[in-house]
Amino acid sequence: MARRSVLSIRIVEGRNLPAKDITGSSDPYCIVKIDNEAIVRTATVWKTLSPFWGEEYEVQLHPTFHSISIYVMDEDALRDLAKKDRNGASDPFVCVSYNGKTQESTVVKKSCYPRWNEAFEFELPDPPAEKLCVEVWDWDLVSKNDFLGKVVVSVQGLQAAGHQEGWFRLHPDTAKAREERRRGSLGSLQLQVRLRDETVLPSHCYQPLVQLLCQEVKAGHQAGGVHLVTLLDETTTAECRQDVAVNLVKLFLGQGLVKEFLDLLFELELAKPCEPNTLFRSNSLASKSMESFLKVTGMQYLHAVLGPTISRVFEEKKYVELDPSKVEIKDVGCSGLHRVQTESEVMEQGRQLLQSYLRELLDTIGKSAPTCPPVIRAAFRQLFQRVGERFPQHQHTQFVAVTSFLCLRFFSPAIMTPKLFHLRETHADARTSRTLLLLAKAVQMVGNMEPAAGRAKEEWLAPLQPALQHGASQMRAFITQLVGMEEEEKGGEGWPCAPRTAVVKEGLLFVHKTRGKGPLLASASKKLHFCLTSEALSFSKSPGAERCGSIALANIRAAEKVEEKSFGSCHVMQVVYVDEAGQQETAYLQCKCVNELNQWLSALRKVCGNNPHLLHAYHPGVFRGDKWSCCHQKDRTGPGCGRTRHSITLQDWSDPLQPDVEAQRLFQHLHGLQQPLREKYWQLMEEGGPQNGPRGCGEGPPLPLELRRLFEALQDLERCHRQLPPALLELQT
Repeated sequence: MARRSVLSIRIVEGRNLPAKDITGSSDPYCIVKIDNEAIVRTATVWKTLSPFWGEEYEVQLHPTFHSISIYVMDEDALRDLAKKDRNGASDPFVCVSYNGKTQESTVVKKSCYPRWNEAFEFELPDPPAEKLCVEVWDWDLVSKNDFLGKVVVSVQGLQAAGHQEGWFRLHPDTAKAREERRRGSLGSLQLQVRLRDETVLPSHCYQPLVQLLCQEVKAGHQAGGVHLVTLLDETTTAECRQDVAVNLVKLFLGQGLVKEFLDLLFELELAKPCEPNTLFRSNSLASKSMESFLKVTGMQYLHAVLGPTISRVFEEKKYVELDPSKVEIKDVGCSGLHRVQTESEVMEQGRQLLQSYLRELLDTIGKSAPTCPPVIRAAFRQLFQRVGERFPQHQHTQFVAVTSFLCLRFFSPAIMTPKLFHLRETHADARTSRTLLLLAKAVQMVGNMEPAAGRAKEEWLAPLQPALQHGASQMRAFITQLVGMEEEEKGGEGWPCAPRTAVVKEGLLFVHKTRGKGPLLASASKKLHFCLTSEALSFSKSPGAERCGSIALANIRAAEKVEEKSFGSCHVMQVVYVDEAGQQETAYLQCKCVNELNQWLSALRKVCGNNPHLLHAYHPGVFRGDKWSCCHQKDRTGPGCGRTRHSITLQDWSDPLQPDVEAQRLFQHLHGLQQPLREKYWQLMEEGGPQNGPRGCGEGPPLPLELRRLFEALQDLERCHRQLPPALLELQT
């Protein structure tokens, strides 16, 4: 049993942000901080005051966290302390003044995120002086020190409270404060933030609910009745349908029944009145579940198929435009050695480039059927068969049903926004975005299998028509191969089984030299290639090179951040572990950015989460000379001065399944639907015909056995939650 908090954040867009660059624009990005610790950084959107990010994050937190802060920053603007030096940082120190006396801290070199952890004492006169002033300055060797900001503390308030602790915003001088007010509005930011507090019970508590859902899926669709999945689809709001679909897909993947679940959804959807040309185009539970299924099981396949072409588009940065109304004036008349290009020549050049990208992508897709995960092939084979049975006179519809998911809901969105599918680390600039949009539109038209329909809406796509027709033929051949491959898939159509030593994360990290022993710690500062698997954290000189050494996961005690002043960087993590001799050691590894830092920390915390000897405290600094830089303890093996954050992790598509978590989330959703489920059942039974009998006195026909069993399972789970003793909950947190 565990209690946890899960924070879901969708950073959508900003509007009317202030201009911070001399060009009258900005390069905005967002930072999300939990208890003032940076957890997430969006990509930078260049040269705009109305940026669109559309980035989603899910962070697992300790239930005792206090605050969430979201900052909109400019790539060249200030992040914390002002950058006063030419190197883009400062050399800050603190002056504490009280009752005419001043004391100064040490200078932290080249930092905008200093940590001093120094204490000062002043005699308290009688009566006490009114104010204590704390000023932050930037130290300069030859010129006058620069003022960075100050905090004024009321001594009377401090006496009354007895203690004050926390973060205090630095205030500028009085003149600068007036200047800040004159700047006016700072714009707005569109966010979607949701916090879930979850108490996950032991597995046996969820068995009645899980077994009931599995039995319903195995039973399949039976004519004349109302299926439980139909009731769930009809009563789930559009806002919740995506989350419910993800929970159901992951639950049935874990139970080895995802193929049967999707087949049931196809049957139920096809049993409704529908037209061949609108099939699976709505956001029904069937559509959302298939979309979620592709994202959960097919991301590695997506990267292999789209990755090379997407990388080529980003690297070439060529101008592609087919719409005459959108051709930029500055791109017409770009002179070569002999003459000037005309508008038609610019568009013809764009058409050739776009055809080249499309040809490369479709060739890769056409060859990818054998590498497509078997579970996805099986799902599409079922879909192809069910649609053929429903529309025997429209064989074309079978192919469109497959491409409506594969092209329109999987490939095209990833092409348009590769950052959101982890295909790129940054968002595309305006020119590259337009190229990706045109490429995604072309893939959609190929997926429609009727390119002429798209041309009728946008006549300027006519020059692309021959390539689209050829692409539709390629796509048809690919789908025929995809659904025609019969596999020996006994037990293999559930969650794709990965090898026991599958790579969790890998990449180059900079190793900071310390006084520790062993090949990793004693080496000079250098970059090594690290590979994290389900067994060990190993390292080598380069990718594919012979392994230099490794740290067994069972020996890792903590993975935490290191304070910036230790190595002059805020992107350093420490891995605390026990060596072969039983001696505790610490490896200090530097990442290239805050996102990579948090991804490594999250991956390490997940694979080491069940280690029995994890530390509860750690040192955020380093041991130099004869003391720790963070707390000045002189005992190198002494207890840490900061609380570890084992529970703070980022959710990722490659995370292992957590069946109890998915069951708990489904319980929370279904618990609030009990009355709507009853009413929807009575409504559907009434619509089925007069033989079902009239409703009276607020009651309807007797509920079916499966619905009664569902309510019993939900009530049992509710009792389990109510009976948890408070002390036990506190112990789990």
